[in-house]
Amino acid sequence: MIKESNLLAEQAVYRETVGAGDYYMRPLKRGQTVRIHDLEGNQAADTLFYREEDPSERYSAIDTIREQGNVYLTADSILISNEGNPMLQIVADTCGRHDTLGGACATESNTVRYALEKKCMHACRDSWLLAVTENEQFGMSKRDITHNINFFMNVPITPEGKLTFADGISGAGKYVELVAKMDVIVLISNCPQLNNPCNAFNPTPIEILIWDQV
Repeated sequence: MIKESNLLAEQAVYRETVGAGDYYMRPLKRGQTVRIHDLEGNQAADTLFYREEDPSERYSAIDTIREQGNVYLTADSILISNEGNPMLQIVADTCGRHDTLGGACATESNTVRYALEKKCMHACRDSWLLAVTENEQFGMSKRDITHNINFFMNVPITPEGKLTFADGISGAGKYVELVAKMDVIVLISNCPQLNNPCNAFNPTPIEILIWDQV
C-alpha cells in the first residue's frame, strides 16, 4: 500500500548517508520516526530491530507474519517482537512491499546461491557482525543476529510456495518510514550483494533520517 509522508527532511533531527556495504546502528526512541530512503533505487536494506534495554527481545518475522496474516510489509504493518510486543509501525511507504522471508546474504549462502568462488565476497551478515563488534555499548554479539526485514527487496512467492529473487520494485527516491513503539536499536546492513537482481547488480547508498515525536 502506497502512503506518502508529511514529514520534511529539513526538519529531521538526524540525517546520515550509508554507503553500499556499510552498516547503520543507532538507537531510536519511542515516538521517534525513522525513514529509510532508497536514494538511487532497487537497493536492499537488510534490517534488524532490538529492544534497547534488553536486546534479547527483537523483531520476530514469525510473530509479525502471524499477527498481520501477510508475508509482506507495507504501510500500517506493525512489527512484533519475539515477546509478542509491538516494536514499530510502518507509517509511510512509497515502495509498497517489503520482504520478510528472503533472509540476509552471508558468505556461506553466496556459495550456495551463486558459486564457490563467491564466498569471499562481502555480505550483510559480515556487516552486522562488524556492527555489534564495534558497538560494545549495546552488549550484543553474533548470537543476537537473527531473521531480518529486507526493505525494498523483491522476493516473490511462486504458486508452489517457493521463494524467488527478482528485479527490485523500488526506485530512486522511494522510502519507508517507521515510528517506534518502544526504545529500539536499529541495525541495518546496506546490502553489498553483487550477484542478486534485486538491486540490479549495483549496490548503492541509502539515507537514514530521524524525526522527534510530532
